[in-house]
Amino acid sequence: MTVYVIGYVCVHAPVCSHVWCHSCLGVRGGAMGGTISAVASLVDLALSSDVTDSTLAFFLTADVFLALCIGLYLLLPRLEYARYYMRPVWPPPLFPGEEQPFQDSPNGPLVAARPSFSPTPPLRPILKKTAGLGFCVIYLLFITGIIFPAISTNIESLDKGSGSPWTTTFFVPLTAFLLFNFADLCGRQITAWIQVPGPRSKVLPGLVLLRTGLVPLFVFCNYQPRVHLQMVVFPSDIYPVLFSSLLGLSNGYLSTLALIYGPKIVSRELAEATGVVMSFYMYLGLVLGSACSALLVHLI
Repeated sequence: MTVYVIGYVCVHAPVCSHVWCHSCLGVRGGAMGGTISAVASLVDLALSSDVTDSTLAFFLTADVFLALCIGLYLLLPRLEYARYYMRPVWPPPLFPGEEQPFQDSPNGPLVAARPSFSPTPPLRPILKKTAGLGFCVIYLLFITGIIFPAISTNIESLDKGSGSPWTTTFFVPLTAFLLFNFADLCGRQITAWIQVPGPRSKVLPGLVLLRTGLVPLFVFCNYQPRVHLQMVVFPSDIYPVLFSSLLGLSNGYLSTLALIYGPKIVSRELAEATGVVMSFYMYLGLVLGSACSALLVHLI
């Protein structure tokens, strides 16, 4: 359903591609949901004493919000703005490489035959135009998926032996979940005011590749348990805080930029399909990162 909504919203006016990137579940909604769930987890750890009651409360809350989202989605056809962009276009738009279905001619038949066209947009030109942005999205989420949550959630406080709840119970929820998701949300929100570098700039993939350096930074924090790599290069609790903030901020800002630019660099009739393709890039990066994170954990 998420992919369908992404493609649907990308059909709307160009400004909506930015609204999509800030409102859909997989983009700003995901960061906002992660921040809220991290706060809820901290509150639960501080106040709750029964794991069963907490599980039931979280499950029911998710059901309520899911029902609310489905209800709002079903109300879309009642909005005049949405109906305007949902109306069928005739004659149908031409995709790149297609010929004009028919032309008026004085020698033509009195009754024109119904033009034949394929309702499926061509995938090749979309992949060609979005190849650079697709690489950025995949590699961004690949690096994020390697680090979060497999590596970042296993970094322990160096003062864990003190017995303080801030270095035991709350350390991982604060540094690994709340800081990352909040920084990710901030990075996505910044794109509402600043959108640099541009979609065809070589700086964007350069910044994406620079995020590779975040992997050894997290690995050489106080990750536990360690079997093969015993050396801890960053012997302070401030480093996981800084690295998690940098990971979330760069992930939110750069990935949102790439996702915003996707539907904008193609023609309007290809915007819906491009939105779906961009969401595929996003999930592919997450899957690859999650798979490689398991290998990295064994290497540490």
